Amino acid sequence: MARQGKEKPRSLWWRVHSWAGLKLALFMTFVLATGTLAVFAHEIDWLVTPAMRATPQSRPTASWGTLAAAAARAEPSGRLQVLYAPIDPWFTAEAWVDLGRGAPTRVYVDPWSGRVTGTHGWANVHRFLRQVHRHLMLPTRIGVPIVTTLSLLLLASLITGLVTYKKWWRGFFRLPRGGDLRRLSGDVHRLGGLWSLWFVTLIAVTGLWYLVESLGGNAAVPKLPQSTTTAPVPTGAALDRLVATGLRARPSLDIREIRFTKRNGILLLGQDHAWLVRDRANVVAIDAATGAVLTSLDGRSLDVHQRISEMADPLHFGTFGGLATKMLWFLFGMILTGLSVTGTIIYAKRLARADPQRRGAGRIAWAGMGAWGYLGLGLVLLALVLTPGAIAGGS
Repeated sequence: MARQGKEKPRSLWWRVHSWAGLKLALFMTFVLATGTLAVFAHEIDWLVTPAMRATPQSRPTASWGTLAAAAARAEPSGRLQVLYAPIDPWFTAEAWVDLGRGAPTRVYVDPWSGRVTGTHGWANVHRFLRQVHRHLMLPTRIGVPIVTTLSLLLLASLITGLVTYKKWWRGFFRLPRGGDLRRLSGDVHRLGGLWSLWFVTLIAVTGLWYLVESLGGNAAVPKLPQSTTTAPVPTGAALDRLVATGLRARPSLDIREIRFTKRNGILLLGQDHAWLVRDRANVVAIDAATGAVLTSLDGRSLDVHQRISEMADPLHFGTFGGLATKMLWFLFGMILTGLSVTGTIIYAKRLARADPQRRGAGRIAWAGMGAWGYLGLGLVLLALVLTPGAIAGGS
């Protein structure tokens, strides 16, 4: 005879699922929502910053040297640090110029005319969403582990949700029923959870990888040889010659970024044959003074550890397929954020039904969070308080 009071396995799984989804629901929802918005952070900046807008044209775009020269003329007292290609045809190119006063200034240049369309400070929507989602405006060594620990809760919710949902594979086309909010929220929660299984797994696994990296498991970054000569930052025809040299060494390199470094020369970064890697995985380094190619890094030569590291960002934010994958990631990011909300509603309605004397779903949910609710709320408020100073800096 089974021992009296022994908890049923299904009940135990449900309690774990409820705990994982409820205790830090406020914090989880905040991180998921900011991550979802971060997918389109550049596009949001495009909407609120007229200088970032360009009109696509059929003629060839201006050369890298022309864009660099325009940015240098816009801020003659500064030093050009980075030059980015347009994200999409309707975006301007973007340069970062160091003025010696902390964070760099952004200079926007029309990619066809080579005309400067405007300048902007360091703080913008992308900077806010990136930093608040990644490390809550805290120092990265503190904030990143805090945020990425949520990947463990996502994995727990994923596994326990499948265990507690009997014959879940039959529910993909089971439409939500009408009726009370508890039934509706439960059906929506299950339906959204099923269709986003792949996405929850992807976000949880990449988040877990970020946690591993933050705790010292990051992959080694290939070292670039140092330039033995110094030269002024090249612009105009001088930069175009260096770019031509780099493309002769790597004809298939689609240059997306140029870095003007003091120690490693001019770095041409972009996409090549390797799939699902960040631009930094493909690099051609050129000595600005001599025009000699210092080194050439190919994303295909990365070891397994490095390849996983380079794949994490494109997969986590869905940037590898352009606008199409970003739209898909945004949609499922909204669903995942909604799961956090509906899960809290289900918990509150279940308790309210069990005890009619308890009033107010919000109060019930907050009481269920206990001290974890105050912790989550405190982290969110702390991030918002730290925002003005954090996004103005260069971290």
